[in-house]
Amino acid sequence: MQVLGSRIVVAAFDGWNDAGEAASAAAEQIADAGPYELVHTVDPELYFDYQWARPTVERDAEGVRQLRWPRARLRRPADDLSRPREADEPRLWLLTGTEPARAWQSFSAEFIDAALREDVTGFVTLGAMLSDVPHTRPISIFASSENSDVREALGIERSGYEGPIGILSALEHAAEEAGIPALSLWANVPHYVQTGGASPKATLALLDRLHEVTGVDVARSQLATEAAVWEATIDAAAAEDEEMAAYIEQLEAKRDTWESPDASGEAIAQAFERFFRRNGDGPGEHKR
Repeated sequence: MQVLGSRIVVAAFDGWNDAGEAASAAAEQIADAGPYELVHTVDPELYFDYQWARPTVERDAEGVRQLRWPRARLRRPADDLSRPREADEPRLWLLTGTEPARAWQSFSAEFIDAALREDVTGFVTLGAMLSDVPHTRPISIFASSENSDVREALGIERSGYEGPIGILSALEHAAEEAGIPALSLWANVPHYVQTGGASPKATLALLDRLHEVTGVDVARSQLATEAAVWEATIDAAAAEDEEMAAYIEQLEAKRDTWESPDASGEAIAQAFERFFRRNGDGPGEHKR
């Protein structure tokens, strides 16, 4: 029996938890493989600070002006009657949105209650953080869980990290408290890559690891090509910057010698601490 069962929530949030937009892009890739239908959404007035996560104005297809408010929502996979499914075939629910600014316990409880109503059997959080890793090597994914059954079944670690957290940790904790086995997957994104956009190589690595722990293979579309272009673009920038090239060589040597040190609990704790030093003492201070 799959330790996470067959009804698995995958949670990814914009903002502090999402370096290089890697986690939110992974969730979008899952959604694009849909179809999906809405299960639950929250009242934005309760959880968001509009000075931090500002509403936007848009025009619809008829040119009518619309306000788009920050949101968070849980979606279920819609039934595809054209495709027969086994009763125990794993499927992914999606919990996505903007990281809330307040009332995290209530926010988590609201979504865990919705997940319980859906008879969800497992919970996976996707995150990405800036780390001292080279872009030329495979993106390392740190998988951890507080659940001993999950750790034993999947051969993953219990994180030794202590310090400030994001909403993903709060949701994972609430899921375990409610009896839903949970784990987290974090991608390490090279901190020196200042493209201001997505990191498709990290997104691809997250989806690969998600497949390993859930059994669900999400279509990658153009991700492999985009990842190759991303890496080549950074290579070209490094070729014009001797200091950057030398720094990348140092990271490569460190990675090769240590045999992927980012996979250890101690390394992930150190990476989190470096991440906080760069971005402030807590999620509310992160600058995008």
